[in-house]
Amino acid sequence: MIEVGDLEKGMYIKYEGEIYRVIDVNKHFRARGSGLIRTKLKNLMTGLIRDVNFASGEKVEEAELAFRKAEYLYNDGENFYFMDLQTYEQYSIPAEELEEEKYYLIENTPVDIIMHDEKPIGIQLPTTVVLEVVETEPNFKGDTVSGGGKPAVLQTGLRITVPFFINVGDKIKVDTRTGEYIERA
Repeated sequence: MIEVGDLEKGMYIKYEGEIYRVIDVNKHFRARGSGLIRTKLKNLMTGLIRDVNFASGEKVEEAELAFRKAEYLYNDGENFYFMDLQTYEQYSIPAEELEEEKYYLIENTPVDIIMHDEKPIGIQLPTTVVLEVVETEPNFKGDTVSGGGKPAVLQTGLRITVPFFINVGDKIKVDTRTGEYIERA
């Protein structure tokens, strides 16, 4: 059992007999009262997202999951295919279950497949991935004082902000948790 105050984005819990992924957590505390933990939970079987409020101090069951080392192979538009690196078995996960993760997947990306009852229910990405810039505006001279950046589109369709010195064709390292530029690769 895990206390709801310890819930974090990306955790998997069992709630009302179903497995949910925590999409968002907000903690609200009232003066002299108990806190309120507002969560957005995604049902892994139906894909439905629901808002659930918990009183602080409540406990939920952490889902029993197994993780298998795998490699991303390809997608056919409807499913993403992964190969277990120990058994060489292939697993498919529907594209709608990988809404955010798909922007970080290129062929041969190492991932952990999240298994429940021997069925794949999702993936866990590495902390960083290297992606190529396919579209960005040219450099602006003298625009380094602002310390900002310019928009860029990466090979997977991910849109992020990059520093002004990054050009089309550059390979960059991106944080998969925040979707932010880290450094040139």
